[in-house]
Amino acid sequence: MDPIIIAIDGYSSCGKSTLAKALAKELGYVYMDTGAMYRAVSLYIIRHNIPINDLKPKEIKEILNQIDIQFVWMDDKGISETFLNGENVEKEIRGKEVSEKVSEVAQIKTIRERMVELQRKAGLHKGLVMDGRDIGTTVFPNAELKIFMTADPEIRAQRRYKELISKGEEISLDEVKDNIRSRDYNDTHRKENPLVKADDAIVLDNSDMNHEEQLNYVLEALEGI
Repeated sequence: MDPIIIAIDGYSSCGKSTLAKALAKELGYVYMDTGAMYRAVSLYIIRHNIPINDLKPKEIKEILNQIDIQFVWMDDKGISETFLNGENVEKEIRGKEVSEKVSEVAQIKTIRERMVELQRKAGLHKGLVMDGRDIGTTVFPNAELKIFMTADPEIRAQRRYKELISKGEEISLDEVKDNIRSRDYNDTHRKENPLVKADDAIVLDNSDMNHEEQLNYVLEALEGI
């Protein structure tokens, strides 16, 4: 089969990145974590105390010109990690402070336009797996395979809570639940490219599925293309 673009969208804490990475590895494709891009921008804004919602589009563009985001392959870990202006920020962008900021940042039109531009460039030669909130509807509406991931909110919160605790974060399950509810609302109600299922997307509810089952589910879907 010729290289294609696989677009994975869905709610927060559904394991989109985990599945996308596994697919990219299985198929020998490039993986691009769009959520990490918005998180990196959010981290930059937090670090520099930028009142992003009070700025004009021209001012936001000037700030974005100071931000360089790269995904660097880590041989010792066998994965790509996110670098912001040359610094590995993979751990920091997954923390509570960034998680609470990222939905707000992702709603800003000027930021979304720049991120979408970069994402589309990455797909020019196909052979790409990309996950996010609007990949199959906005970034790559003609992607050959679109997956829309969902899961029970309680299960998503439990998964996210365990992940954060394992990384040494001091956070309660209730805080995680509140964050997920807030992000779901912001993602589905934002004015610019809200989270919606593409008409031709395959729904993957992984509430009761392990990683291997999810990977096999998508590989079987690929056989039908």
